[in-house]
Amino acid sequence: MLRKISFLAAGCLAASLLTPLFSHAAPVPTITVSKGSSIELAMGSIGGPDGAAITKIVQNDLAISGFFTFANANSASMIVSGNSSGSSLQGKVSDHSGDNKLLHSYDGDARAKAHAFANDIIETLTGFKGLGGSKIAFVASRGGSKELYTADYDGSNARQITQDSNISVAPSLSADGRRVAYTSYLKGYADIYTIDLASGSRSRIVKFPGTNSGAAWSPDGSRIACTASRDGNPELYVVDAGGGSARRLTRTAGVESSPTWSPDGGEIIYSSDDGGSPQLYRIPASGGSGRRISTGHSYCTKPNWSPDGKKVAFNIREGGSFQIAVLDLDGGGVRVVASGEDPVWGPDSRHILFSQSGTLMLLDAQTSRKSSILGGIGSISEPTWTR
Repeated sequence: MLRKISFLAAGCLAASLLTPLFSHAAPVPTITVSKGSSIELAMGSIGGPDGAAITKIVQNDLAISGFFTFANANSASMIVSGNSSGSSLQGKVSDHSGDNKLLHSYDGDARAKAHAFANDIIETLTGFKGLGGSKIAFVASRGGSKELYTADYDGSNARQITQDSNISVAPSLSADGRRVAYTSYLKGYADIYTIDLASGSRSRIVKFPGTNSGAAWSPDGSRIACTASRDGNPELYVVDAGGGSARRLTRTAGVESSPTWSPDGGEIIYSSDDGGSPQLYRIPASGGSGRRISTGHSYCTKPNWSPDGKKVAFNIREGGSFQIAVLDLDGGGVRVVASGEDPVWGPDSRHILFSQSGTLMLLDAQTSRKSSILGGIGSISEPTWTR
């Protein structure tokens, strides 16, 4: 029985845990989202042998960001241009008077140069961080078993990184994208492994008796929060990046799962059914008492804290289906933004990656624009994103 309950901590809590909303939960206000206005850009010519490819990538990054619309050079407020030669790209953004708003050189392959240029355009003209060059990981079942994959944030360059013909679930990318932690049943039990993505080397770092699942890297990559049933009940623990120095955070009769770190590494939000129905709680990463977060929903799992620290995306379950909600931590407002599961914020704290009917989806949480970025490799679930 212990093994069965602990397995649920690695993914969704069981449907049998559903109960009506606690009567003492406070009503939650609704957030009104301001969609804002966009900046008109013209994509000029980027010369060089890989200029056409770079132009396409830059334009795609800018379009996905949600900050820009494209127009001809006569009506646009800014013109993007450049020249690529060998491994170097000279990128430029200028206005109609000829003044350069951005002039910079970039090195690397076509995708690296294009992403870096697009990110600088976004930050220079809006002050916000771009998504270009960020990486994602996820679970897919193309070969019949659940394996881990990585890809660029837009779904390009998908690559399978485990080939265990077993169960590999709950991946978590380190903020720098160099390592992924995940749960594997390779030894017959749910243990937590890490993979160095450059070398491919793998380490089994959390292997306590019972089930070990739901790893989440701290922002600085020095610690991992996870669920372990080493003491008989699935509780939250924090271990160092190598798996040592385990420190237990929670002591409840419920199942604790899905930890997510605050951007400063000082707190953790997680899901627990200690009160009967899975709800969100907040606890200091150094230990203490978990405090329930009022969301206005009776079933809350899979929280993910935004990089700017202002919001939490999470799953709710209503009418038998999963939906994605966003909580404003300052004002307390909650809004439902999409149907789907496993939400994770992008580096810009604006876009959310999630799974929907086995497809990987990208949502602009500010404009509600949604697009499919990856499919065709079996059922895709549990995305994670670098920051």
